[in-house]
Amino acid sequence: MDVTRKSVLTGKTRTRTITVKPRDLALYETGAVSITDAMPYLNSQDRDFIMVGITDKELKDAFSSELQAIVNDKFGG
Repeated sequence: MDVTRKSVLTGKTRTRTITVKPRDLALYETGAVSITDAMPYLNSQDRDFIMVGITDKELKDAFSSELQAIVNDKFGG
């Protein structure tokens, strides 16, 4: 099923094909159940995309420089 979401990080709208049952997606979107209860068969990347529109690559790109700075931090010295 094609799922379209707008990224909360960049505002970009993307569509991904995710193997999700329409009924399960509808249950989640109405707030009747959590995404993990509605679609326990999805991987974390698919769940993240459905919830907030973020792709795995987008998440890595968004925080890679911040994470590198933390890793390279010499405690102010």
